[in-house]
Amino acid sequence: MAKRILIVDDSASIRQLVSISLKAAGYETETAENGKQALAKLSTGKFNLIICDVNMPEMNGLEFLTAIKNDPQYEEARFIPVIMLTTESSEDMKMKGQMQGAKAWIVKPFAPELMLKAVSKLCPE
Repeated sequence: MAKRILIVDDSASIRQLVSISLKAAGYETETAENGKQALAKLSTGKFNLIICDVNMPEMNGLEFLTAIKNDPQYEEARFIPVIMLTTESSEDMKMKGQMQGAKAWIVKPFAPELMLKAVSKLCPE
């Protein structure tokens, strides 16, 4: 059975690029435009990995990670590895993400191969 990955990004083109790359590698994907939509998806399905942007409207990536970490409703989701996919490259922001549970940090623009390498490491077959 294919591993399921939730892609969270406010950019439709990034969601599409990531989804196409992952599907070509044999993964199933679902997408959300922001953290609030992603939380709703977590309530209705199981995922093996989350790829999430940092800067999004309504609920950004760090707020999304905080909700997963602190809200009992998302207790199962706390164990899902998260890759942050962002234009933010500062060490301070990266550390904030890691403190909230992010397992990897990929800076945009990125080569799809780099993302797939991180995905295969965190979501092995």
